[in-house]
Amino acid sequence: MPFPTPLRGVVPPVITPLTPAGEVDTASLRRLAEHLIGAGVHGLFLLGSSGEAAYLTDAQRLTALETAVAASAGRVPVLAGVIDTTTARVLDRAADAVRAGADALVATAPFYTRTHPVEIADHFRRVRAGAGLPLLAYDIPVAVHTKLPRDVVLDLAADGTLAGLKDSSGDEGSLRRLLVDPRRHTPGFSVLTGSELTVDCALLAGVDGVVPGLGNVDPHGYVRLHEAARAGDWATAKAEQDRLAALFALTEAADPALMGGSSAALGAFKAAAHLLGLIDCAATAAPQVPLGEADVARVRARLADAGLL
Repeated sequence: MPFPTPLRGVVPPVITPLTPAGEVDTASLRRLAEHLIGAGVHGLFLLGSSGEAAYLTDAQRLTALETAVAASAGRVPVLAGVIDTTTARVLDRAADAVRAGADALVATAPFYTRTHPVEIADHFRRVRAGAGLPLLAYDIPVAVHTKLPRDVVLDLAADGTLAGLKDSSGDEGSLRRLLVDPRRHTPGFSVLTGSELTVDCALLAGVDGVVPGLGNVDPHGYVRLHEAARAGDWATAKAEQDRLAALFALTEAADPALMGGSSAALGAFKAAAHLLGLIDCAATAAPQVPLGEADVARVRARLADAGLL
């Protein structure tokens, strides 16, 4: 489908269901995609952090992307994460995304190597020119150790390199400064927040949409929040955000002494999706630590409290 510019609404970063043997569970992914589209989401973002892209082989990434594109069947745009360390490797992943039929790409700055803002800008320009698809920048310094400079993002928007920004920086002040910058209003440029917990505030401030990992668990809630905000019903938006903030506590179900934050959060999202019947197996990719029975019981309790069971 034609990629909407600007992209607005709820675009969940889709989890990648796995079999007990660690392969992509295509049947579960199709079922999950159908559920998300049925809930009214405005796009699907494959192979992001919530999609465990960093843990998957190139072949697994391609399988997941092809499955989602087929399941979407043109009803909503499919954004493909092409996250890798260098420009050449990102271009390889972008070529896969083009072959799979993705509608747009999402890329971070290069990482492992330390890059200058001039090099970061050149990276995005090369990816955009090489792939020929709309490109969104993914600002996630906790993972790539580079905070995308505001001037670089806005210059790349102005010259047509970037169709949008997914802000997962955790720096709400920086996001607000970008939103009020007069250069932010480049036609067709989208700003999406990756924060599950401050969507109502971000929409009020002027973001175009949200990319919530928790949207895998409760897409209807985020769609209701977005619709209330667009209608100017901020009391309803706040109430929905408060409910979702309480539900987000499921990411704290695991003992931090036994596993890292990635294992806890992704494990909780997958456990919740499994309990809801959306995926067949809650396995996460190695070497992440799986949730225990007590952890899953706490996830179930959060789902019940949110009225999802």
